[in-house]
Amino acid sequence: MDGDSLCGEDDNFDWDSEDEREIENCRLSASSSLTLPTAEATANTAVASSSVGSSGSKLIDHFVGMGFPQKMVAEAIQENGEENTDLILETLLKCSARSSAGSSGSKLIDHFIGMGFDAEMVAKAIQENGEGNTDTILETLLTYSAIKKSPEEQPHVDSDHWSSEYDGDLLDDFSDIDSFENEEIAKSEPDEGNTLLFLARMGYTVEEASIAVERCGPDATIAELTDFICAAQMAKAADASFPEEKPKLKHFDDDYPKHKKRSYYEYDLWKRKQRMKLEKRMLHGDDELLRLPNPMIGFGVPTELAVVTHRTLPEAAIEPPYFYYENVALAPKGVWSTISRFLYDVEPEFVDSKYFCAAARKRGYVHNLPVQNRFPLLPLPPRTIHEALPLTKKWWPSWDTRTQLNCLQTCVGSAKLTDRIRKAIEDYEGDPPLSIQKYVLDECRKWNLVWVGRNKVAPLEPDEVEMLLGFPRNHTRGGGISRTDRYKSLGNSFQVDTVAYHLSVLKDLFPGGINLLSLFSGIGGAEVALHRLGIRLKNVVSVEISEVNRNIIRCWWEQTNQTGNLIDIVDVQQLNADRLEQLMNSFGGFDLVVGGSPCNNLTGSNRHHRSGLEGKESSLFFDFCRILDLVKCIMTRN
Repeated sequence: MDGDSLCGEDDNFDWDSEDEREIENCRLSASSSLTLPTAEATANTAVASSSVGSSGSKLIDHFVGMGFPQKMVAEAIQENGEENTDLILETLLKCSARSSAGSSGSKLIDHFIGMGFDAEMVAKAIQENGEGNTDTILETLLTYSAIKKSPEEQPHVDSDHWSSEYDGDLLDDFSDIDSFENEEIAKSEPDEGNTLLFLARMGYTVEEASIAVERCGPDATIAELTDFICAAQMAKAADASFPEEKPKLKHFDDDYPKHKKRSYYEYDLWKRKQRMKLEKRMLHGDDELLRLPNPMIGFGVPTELAVVTHRTLPEAAIEPPYFYYENVALAPKGVWSTISRFLYDVEPEFVDSKYFCAAARKRGYVHNLPVQNRFPLLPLPPRTIHEALPLTKKWWPSWDTRTQLNCLQTCVGSAKLTDRIRKAIEDYEGDPPLSIQKYVLDECRKWNLVWVGRNKVAPLEPDEVEMLLGFPRNHTRGGGISRTDRYKSLGNSFQVDTVAYHLSVLKDLFPGGINLLSLFSGIGGAEVALHRLGIRLKNVVSVEISEVNRNIIRCWWEQTNQTGNLIDIVDVQQLNADRLEQLMNSFGGFDLVVGGSPCNNLTGSNRHHRSGLEGKESSLFFDFCRILDLVKCIMTRN
């Protein structure tokens, strides 16, 4: 990849982020977003002109520009009339489904028709899932059948009011944002017991709906469930690292009874049961996900009443130094229990940074800091998109109801994507059809795109991301690095205002300044937070493996005229007892140990490849514990 290139759905990029991995691997549903066809249009002007008059030429050009063959477009317009673009688009998608499921898939079509499914339904399911994945095709067909046979008419839910936040349970590292405009969804809540059917009628698969209800709880609202599913779909789209293995119809699995000859249908059912058992073990076994608090405000945030004004710490956690550990909120239940146990049984504090800025960022914090007398950085940062980015308000369409951004990532949308969005909506004088609106909104939420002109969206600039995360303008530019590296470094950082609120209690405790041991420093989120609080940094030992990030911290240190000492160490695994004692003897010990170890193995979007705290990167958490214990021992001895 070129150093300054941006990321997009067709680009090769490294999703090495602590905010893309908070999303569960729910299967992407084709009905959840409009996928614009990419096949080349087939010229057939004579047929088109005989089918549709010159008044429809603009409409033909529009759909041909979306990749449909011209003859097919002309026939669809003739069948539905020029006025109803939604019906035309639906007809074109059906025709594409039939043509793509051609002769090579005829045997598969006959197989499912023989099971009693409608031919058109089968063609659409194959178009959605591909011919190789019969498990998914069968599930999709069962979903369609459930919707078709439903005796009740459920209320309509406008997809324009969905957001990609998942308050009930989930999801960092690739989306965490609440929508404040879910009133219409709230009015359309289904009766108890009908939630799965309601979600199915909205176009989600049974698997997606079931997992969402399981994770968010039976009392979760439709808004929360759709937020969960949307965020999970975004993770699936982004996850290039763990491609899903498709079953091979030619061979039975090793543990399938070989002495029994079974049909493909029976085999499909057996495979589905095996996968459901695995899901159940993942949901209810040792890897059960921790149910996050809602609202996620920890022991209190500046804009809400304090939930906890005092807490009693275990005796071992009261001894100096103060410590502050951060990681993604969404992790298997056993992980946070282990983190708490290794950090002196201190209760985690879960906070979503949407209460501090205009972007979501769900994190868990384990610390022994006081929780009373906290104060925020002033002035308070903007908490809505239009407050943070006022120039976007002029171009913001009424049907884009977002008020906050999703979790800021290490990648941004490509120029190819933004151009495709422009072409999808520019031919409509008023609001585009709902199907186009939904496609655009899904992409905008996925990539945090904002409106910068008429029918034009764009990704956030690095300095805008810096502002949203609480860093000074051009903080990451100081290292002389590429735009791509700037996005990557920012996507893995602290949200400064959130961290500063927690660390604010140190100002009165250390009026003369602080000695800081910063593990996994990143781009210096903790250092910036303490500096903005007015706490002098006397001595800082910064441990960070990335040379790019070390350069950023060093440049910031010089630009802000720090009077203390900054000591760089490359690797936490190289920081042993002798080196620590040497450092601590030179300036008298550490007042605060802060850090957030990598989350790579905690919340990877493919659960089957998640190895938790035993993973190569996330096991570095135990180095945080090792170093903290050493610091405590040395300070107690001295």
